[in-house]
Amino acid sequence: MLSTIAAAALPILVVTLALGGVAKLATAGREASPGALARLGPAVLMPERFARPATYACSLAELALAAGLLVVDHPAGRWLPAAFFAVATYVLWDLRRRRPDVGCGCFGDVSDTPVGLRSIVRAAALTAMAVLVGVEGVTGLPRVTAETAPWIGAGVALLLVCSPEIDEIVSRLRHRAPCEQRPTPPGRALSRLRASAAWRAHAGSLLTDEPADMWRELCWRFFVFPAQGDAEVVFAVHLDGRRPDVRAVVVGADGHVSAAGDHSAASLRESTPVSA
Repeated sequence: MLSTIAAAALPILVVTLALGGVAKLATAGREASPGALARLGPAVLMPERFARPATYACSLAELALAAGLLVVDHPAGRWLPAAFFAVATYVLWDLRRRRPDVGCGCFGDVSDTPVGLRSIVRAAALTAMAVLVGVEGVTGLPRVTAETAPWIGAGVALLLVCSPEIDEIVSRLRHRAPCEQRPTPPGRALSRLRASAAWRAHAGSLLTDEPADMWRELCWRFFVFPAQGDAEVVFAVHLDGRRPDVRAVVVGADGHVSAAGDHSAASLRESTPVSA
């Protein structure tokens, strides 16, 4: 029975460690505001200048522990995760006592809810799973069988119940900002443009792959490329949806539309606002 539970706990530990590591890397790499990292997890107990390196170190450690559970057939590879989660449980308990206003940072900035009993119970449950894996000597690629599947489901359900991040994610989805207010990196819109039919239709006439100008109007991102014949191709990329609308017009040196290919200029003008 214990060996079955341990085999079920292994994939849960690997996925949890991997998700935590990736989320911390992403959060450290795109810190939204100065000092944001210093308000998450143990970083609040150290000088602010060490918050980012500490977040990177913790994320890399979690990824290494996840990899160790998969490929290292040695007691250290199985017991280090148990030690990690045990320390995490104590740190969360200490944070709740000393700094009840900060989030655990377990999964990056999604874990900004002040540390509560749910987070501590989750860390304790993961510690128990890791100890069981160490005791039973389970390692290697997880195998889902008829015996382990119910235990995996029960373990995942327990962690979800103990995860305040679920409430945060649901809240963000319910109160998602409209497209016009959501920040979208220009590089993402440019990647969508280069994968579109409009780009393929006009790419042969462009003098450069980099835009000469770009701007945003509400939910549209515009790119201007110099083209042959002293003209310019203006692309408009809609910023919402998995397959955003991409439109294009060719503007001559006199400012008039000289050609629009398969994407009409009138349609582009009607679908996008005009800058003042």
